[in-house]
Amino acid sequence: MTSRSSSLNSHNVMHDTALVEYFRASIGQRAFILTPSYPFMFIGEIVSLIGDQVELAVETTHFAQLENRNWLIHIDNIEVFYIEFPGDPRIPELNDML
Repeated sequence: MTSRSSSLNSHNVMHDTALVEYFRASIGQRAFILTPSYPFMFIGEIVSLIGDQVELAVETTHFAQLENRNWLIHIDNIEVFYIEFPGDPRIPELNDML
């Protein structure tokens, strides 16, 4: 018989592993990611995975000073995400100049 904490830990490991593999299969695609902490929102291309961190070439975030550079985002910090694939709805271009 397994304990409840052992079962929850096993579920978390499987969940994290599935997310890592999903992001790994999405390298080269654009992604929209929301996190619970600053800067909260990222839009950019998935460059690679380093362990359980997504490397994202950020096009857009809340502040222009934080854009056009690569960010590492830990899988555990991702609350919501959408990855753009051919034939699926596109992530809108966000531009404050419009």
